[in-house]
Amino acid sequence: MANAVIDRQIKEKSAIIEMLKKTPIIQIVCERSNVARATYYRWRKEDPEFAKQTDEALSQGTLIINDLAESKLISSIQNQNMTGIIFWLKNHHPAYTPKLELTRPQAEELTEDQKKIIERTLRLTGITESGRTEKI
Repeated sequence: MANAVIDRQIKEKSAIIEMLKKTPIIQIVCERSNVARATYYRWRKEDPEFAKQTDEALSQGTLIINDLAESKLISSIQNQNMTGIIFWLKNHHPAYTPKLELTRPQAEELTEDQKKIIERTLRLTGITESGRTEKI
């Protein structure tokens, strides 16, 4: 009896992994495989190898969906869809990317503490490279 349960779980886990590679949405995969979400997450917690395999499958599935979405975006650009054109340019052309401009009154001098706070904030947000800050 215990072996039958283990065999069934192995088959269900394998099926889930394969489905996640094509559809990286846990809820949908659980519904299609008739496995409760709670069971899926319990299996992940109890079985590190299953967790690793599902993470890899989700990553592979996401890459496939990204390729599909990019293909659709390119098709919409070819069909002269302005929203698609604008999106592409904002995300792929340096002349159209959003810019951030920071200004401050010239008469006021920042304290050393204020400069440190700004430098740390810029580093944490990724606006400047780690360890390299612009002169404030």
